[in-house]
Order: sequence, then C-alpha cells, then structure tokens
Amino acid sequence: MKRRHFLASLPALAACRSAQDPASLASLPNLRADDRTAPELAGEESEWRAVQEAFAVDRSMVNFNNGGVSPSSEPVQESLKRLTAEANGAPAYVMWRLQDKRREEVRTALAEVLGTDPEQVAITRNTSEGLQICQFGLPLERGDQVLCCDQEYGRMLTTFRQRVRREGIELVLFPIPVPLTDPDEVVRQFEARITPRTRVLLVSQVINLTGQFLPVDAVCALGRKHGIAVIVDGAHGFAHVPFKMDDLDCDYYATSLHKWLSAPFGTGMLYVRKERIGDLWPLMAAPESRDDDIRKFEEIGTYSLPLVLSILDAVRFHQRLGTENVHARLTYLRERWAQRIEDDPRVRWNTDRTPGRAGGIANFGIEGVDSAALQKHLWEDHRIYTITIQHRGVGADGRELPVEAPLQIDGLRVSPSFYSTLEEVDRFGAVIEDVLEHGLPA
Repeated sequence: MKRRHFLASLPALAACRSAQDPASLASLPNLRADDRTAPELAGEESEWRAVQEAFAVDRSMVNFNNGGVSPSSEPVQESLKRLTAEANGAPAYVMWRLQDKRREEVRTALAEVLGTDPEQVAITRNTSEGLQICQFGLPLERGDQVLCCDQEYGRMLTTFRQRVRREGIELVLFPIPVPLTDPDEVVRQFEARITPRTRVLLVSQVINLTGQFLPVDAVCALGRKHGIAVIVDGAHGFAHVPFKMDDLDCDYYATSLHKWLSAPFGTGMLYVRKERIGDLWPLMAAPESRDDDIRKFEEIGTYSLPLVLSILDAVRFHQRLGTENVHARLTYLRERWAQRIEDDPRVRWNTDRTPGRAGGIANFGIEGVDSAALQKHLWEDHRIYTITIQHRGVGADGRELPVEAPLQIDGLRVSPSFYSTLEEVDRFGAVIEDVLEHGLPA
C-alpha cells in the first residue's frame, strides 16, 4: 500500500475498530441486568465460569496476590494489541491526531463508574502518582500537620516524610487495632489528634496490609467539619467496594486501574473536587490557562494512548459484572477458604471479616508457624502465590516502635480475584488445613 493511501485509511480504520466492543465481551454474562441479588449471584458458578474463561492466566499456579496487580482480560489485551498496532503505523499522527480524541471517552466512562462529573477525573498511571500529585501539590508550610494512621501504604508515608525533611511540615501518625473490630475507633483517633495546625488527613479506603475497610465517609465528614482537606487512598477500593464518589464526599481520591478493574498495567485515576483543582499544583508543569482544568494533572509528556484507550474495554467488562456483584463474589471466595480454618484457635485473624468490613482480601497467621516459611511452602511446594506482611508500626505516642517490639501484623495477605476458580480456592484451603494438622514439612 502506498504511503498516502495508508495514511488516508487510518482515520476510517481507527474509527471503525474503536466503535466496536471486542466480540469476546458478548460471551460474558450481563450480571447487572440479572434480577438476582449480588449474594445470590456470588455462588452461581455457571455465571462466573465465563468470566474465568475470559482471562488467559497461567492455571499451573494459583495467583492469590491480585491485590498487588491483576491480569487484564482477553478483551482488554486484544484492544491494547490492536490499538498499539494501529499507532505503530504512524505514531505521531495516529496517537496525537486520532487516538487522543478518544481520551475524553475514557474520562467519561471512569466518571460513570465512580459516580461523579468527568471534569473532576484525571487519568494517571497508578495510585502513587495520583496521591503524590495531592501530597506534593498541596501548599503546605513549615509546621503544618498531616495526620494519618501508621498502616498507610509505605510510599505515601515516604512522600510526606520527604516534605518533612525538605519543608519542615509535621507528619503525625497513630496506630489502629489489629484486627479493627470497631471502625469508629479510627474516627476517634483522627479527631483526638486534630490541632489548629492540621491541614491534611490521609486515609485508605481499604488497608493494603490486611484488606480492612476504613470508615472513609466518616473521616471525610470529620475533615469537612474542621475545614481540613482529606486525601483518600483508593488503591483497593475502586471496582472492589460498592460506593459513589459524590456520596463519599472527599476532596481527593486516587486509585490504580490495574488492580480490581483489571485495566492494563500502568493505568490509574485521580479525582479532585472541582473547587480544589485550582489550588493543587500538578507534578509536572502545566500552562496557566489550565489552572482550573483537571487535565493539568495529565501533563506528563509522551505516553501510550493505546494503554489509556484500552481502559474503556476494562470498564465495559466491569460494567457487565457490576461492582456489587464483584464485591459479593470476592467476599464469597474469601469466606470459602477462611471458614475452613476459622475454628482453629491457632489461627490469628489480622482482618475483621464482619460483613461490610472487608472484601476479597484477608490477612491471617498461625501461632507457632513462621509466616515467611508458610509463604515459601505455599509457593515452592504447591505453586500458590501469596505475600507475607510484617508490620511493626508506631506506639500510642506516634513514635516508631523499636525493632525488638512485637509485630502488630504478622501473616499472609491472601487476595483471590473474580477470575479465580473454586478449585484454586479449595486447593489453598486444603494446604492450610494440612499445615494446621501436620505443621510445615521439615
């Protein structure tokens, strides 16, 4: 094909392919249109089998660290490959003249799932980037205080600690119980430490260490009551926890789309309340004309438009299922393995599994069994992949506990996903039962 004919064909080609949902999406059950409740659908294997088959994952192993990063479904992977091939035909032309026009479709689709105005949604690369836009972009002065619990994600604590070293702000930490059986305790701990110098509250929607849900709506209400900005770490919340942003009523919210939405690796989202956009500096410079535009947070130089546009297919996939149904399924899978071992007094739960207080992630340990050794046994002997969590934290005075102090959290974080099979869940549960009965192999 001659060059001029090739370039002339690109707009029609891109428009035609972009307008179509991948054919494999049609094979998915439309659970959102089902009359059954989410708990009723959670155990319907015939419905979830089609979902499982949409993921071309390695079934020779059991991946129970989906809390770290999740695979994309085949429809999403197909979309990414197709869009990348189109872009490679003439990258500067296709990406910037054709594909970039569709970025607003992605923003609108994400805003629909989030339950908010698209003009409050920025497309980022991960939770850390979104949160750091807020953490570095908020105008803080020497002596201003940031308040959060000691179980926040390590990178976010490191970010504020850099501002402590560089600008002299203060980071005030407090411990929370493990497991957290009284969510109101978190609100009380926040309120007890608020001072006239408190400027920011940072709170996770779901604690990454244990999968514990935190009462973010109450913390946001507390911040609003005192005129304090609230940043919500939604890394494990979006597409996992049923909620709408306008009900949450926070100032800032960041998440990764490559976790529970199963979007391509390196995709994320940032929400900024409209009236807060103008006061928040972007990480990379944006023109003054964009001071009040959510798009100023997307100024990062060259990036992959195929990656961004493939988010649309992940959203379409998720919308066939519905967040309520995904949450119910994840909880169902968690309880399937957890109930097999819950009556053994040696099992230490680091996650309160009371309904509504956790979803697909749970953390547990076994008295007398080294957690790291258990993780190694699961992987090396059974090809089951989990991660060990060991967290010491701070004392009641907010100071880091000495290394000789007992760990606050010592266990395995287990996170199946909605593509996980019952056979995989049962395989994991059987291994843990065997360890409880016979111990680890010598």
